[in-house]
Formats: sequence, structure tokens, C-alpha cells
Amino acid sequence: MMRARVFVTAEAVGRALALDVARRLTEQPDTVLGLPTGRTPIPLYRELVRLHQAGRVDFSRATTFNLDEFRGLRAVDPRSYRAFMRHHLFDHVNLSPRRIHILDGAARDAERESEHYERAIERAGGIDLMILGLGINGHIGFNEPGRSLVARTHCTRLTPGTRRANASLFGNRASAVPREALSMGMATILHAKRVVLLATGASKARSVARMVEGPVTTRLPASFLQMHRNTEIWLDRAAAGNLDVRIRK
Repeated sequence: MMRARVFVTAEAVGRALALDVARRLTEQPDTVLGLPTGRTPIPLYRELVRLHQAGRVDFSRATTFNLDEFRGLRAVDPRSYRAFMRHHLFDHVNLSPRRIHILDGAARDAERESEHYERAIERAGGIDLMILGLGINGHIGFNEPGRSLVARTHCTRLTPGTRRANASLFGNRASAVPREALSMGMATILHAKRVVLLATGASKARSVARMVEGPVTTRLPASFLQMHRNTEIWLDRAAAGNLDVRIRK
């Protein structure tokens, strides 16, 4: 069953979830986190950095696994998701480099890299808290709508809409966005002990409503979260516009 929490602004969502993560790390310092990229989690990362600088959150024993990475980009490429994470979080908190895991977009053998990532998650004991974003078309990670979904970490072809949504990382040129990416699969995501999906902005309202109220379908990958026993959706007022829920200040 999905539980919804709705806040007035995207910044309020980020602040609240940052406090939730900080409490989790205090109670369980060796927590394994699944982390997203994109515009939606930036307020979360900004607040986590602030809390760390204030001495209120310690990442020294935490482990992270990012959801996805563009195919063909090296780790040092400023357009990569690794660079994004360094800029917004990793370079500003005390995460151990050896506990940071991001798929290698430049790996020659995508299948082998995917299998290696799955084994690394297994060795870490699984993901305790998976934080997700939501694509306008209902994708999570880079699990795109289609006739079927791949269960585990894999190489996937990106839709034109997803490439347009990521154009800001590539000089606002959708044509420059890689056509493929590596991504955790839906089964990998659903094996997390707890899932929190973030969605902000009016452009996400339709997908949010379909995710919560519609059928489970590969045409809307996020709908599979209905099958997870411990899923929460954290929304701002705009993203919750098509739902009948109470707004938290």
C-alpha cells in the first residue's frame, strides 16, 4: 500500500526527507541507501549537506548505490551522474569513497557491469532505503514504459522524452543525450526494505495519480510500487494536484 505525504513546496519535501535520512543514519549508521539524480532530489541533497555541516548527520558508515548512469560516459565526464552526485552531495559529506557505488557508463561489457552491480548490492546486504524520482512518463530509474520490464540491472534504450528531460546536462541539446543508459531494474528496486518516491511540480501530477490509482502496468513502471509493502510517496502540492490528500506544512 502506498502512503502519501504532501508538503506545500518542493523545498519542504527535501527538508523533511533529509531529517528522515538523518534520523535513520543516527539509528543505523551502516544504512545502505539507493539514490536518484535529476532536479527533484536537489533540495534533499542541499539539506543533507547543510545538516552534515551542522554536525547533525554522519555518513561515515553509510553505503550508497545510485540508480542509473548514462551509457558511454566516463566517471570523470562532467555530464555523468557521478559528477552530478559529487557536485550535489558526495564532495560535501563524509561518505567513504569505497562505500559509494555508481554504475560505470564507460564499461565495455554492459551485461557484465550490470551483474557486478547486482552482486555488490547483495554483498552490502541489500538496500535499506531506496529514494526514487519519477519521470513525467512514469519511469523510475531508467526503467522506461514498454511492453515489458527487465527485472535486474541492465542496459536500456532511452525514450525521446527522457532524453529531452535530461538535455540540461548536455548544453540543452536533447540530441547530445546518450541513447542508452544502465539502470537498476524493477525487481532490484522492489527488493529494497523501504521505498520513498519523490515527485514535485505540476508536470508530475498525472503520473502520480496514475501510479497511485491506476492498474499495475509496464506502460507506467512506477505503478509497480503498488506491489511493495513499504512504499511512501512524498509530494509537493503541485504534484499532488490530482489526488485527494491532506497537505502538510
